[in-house]
Amino acid sequence: MAPIRHPRSSRPHLRTVSITGVGSYVPARILTNAELEKMVETSDEWIRSRTGIRERRIAAPHETASDLAYEAAQRALASAGITADQIDLIVVATITPDMQFPSTACLVQHKLGATRAAAFDVGAACSGFVYALDIASHFVASHTYDTVLVIGTEKMSSVVDWTDRNTCVLFGDGAGAAVLQNRPNAHGLLTTCLGSDGAKASLLELPGGGSACPATADTVAQRLHFLRMDGKETFKNAVNAMVSAANEALSRCEIGIERIKCVIPHQANQRILNAVAERLGASDDQLFVNVDRYGNTSAASVAIALDEAVREGRIQRGDLVLLVVFGAGLTWGAAVIEW
Repeated sequence: MAPIRHPRSSRPHLRTVSITGVGSYVPARILTNAELEKMVETSDEWIRSRTGIRERRIAAPHETASDLAYEAAQRALASAGITADQIDLIVVATITPDMQFPSTACLVQHKLGATRAAAFDVGAACSGFVYALDIASHFVASHTYDTVLVIGTEKMSSVVDWTDRNTCVLFGDGAGAAVLQNRPNAHGLLTTCLGSDGAKASLLELPGGGSACPATADTVAQRLHFLRMDGKETFKNAVNAMVSAANEALSRCEIGIERIKCVIPHQANQRILNAVAERLGASDDQLFVNVDRYGNTSAASVAIALDEAVREGRIQRGDLVLLVVFGAGLTWGAAVIEW
């Protein structure tokens, strides 16, 4: 079997970066398709046939994105065998922050008691966790920091228009986290590939609340503070971008899809997952799916799935893992990891 190419190996001054711990958290409340039938004009059959989603988790009114992040972070720290005072940096990927500012990362830092840690947010929508993973890895690789906590957290229920049956059935709440450190004699994160296309920003957006459309009574009345999506165009762009990013990442490592033990795509809907897997040539055994239980949790999606795959024994030390994502922006990305 041909050796794996580590694209960063040509830069010997850099350290390798491994994920040494993972964790996730989803709220207790389960919202089923049957319950949605009572809220909007839809049906369990319609939702399942088009998305593969059976249910999703909904945060309690008092739960915030930072609360979900805190719970996932605690589990990731325990998995890595470290304490909060060892964290040097916290990077939180979210599009549903507790507030415009300060950053959700700063709120998580306080809740964890990670007093040594710097903290900031990343806004790349559903691609956020892979974007944050890439950013955070450079701090470890360059010897700037030894321990970085990366979190994807979303309370999508706070920005979903519950009168729009085309979008409200898709999304759920949750958080996932990973600890990044150098692990001696391990390759860890082999490569990341990121991309974006701002010309198509209007396909998936939340128009109100920013400097372009400040909050007023009129913007609230027009429901501009809720998510809007062109589903057909988003689907088409998602499949093309995810396949392209995954193939580029595999090419950089000079490996084929058959070498990947676990493929973890952004859990948007089952039809996108199937289309991406088919075009990549990935088998059902390689593909990890939990969209049926959680729906689309945006930046938390692949982070939750990664934690579940590890806990279910789908990923063992030395296995190759492919993460591939797509989100508003448009943004997309892929990462190849030697576990």
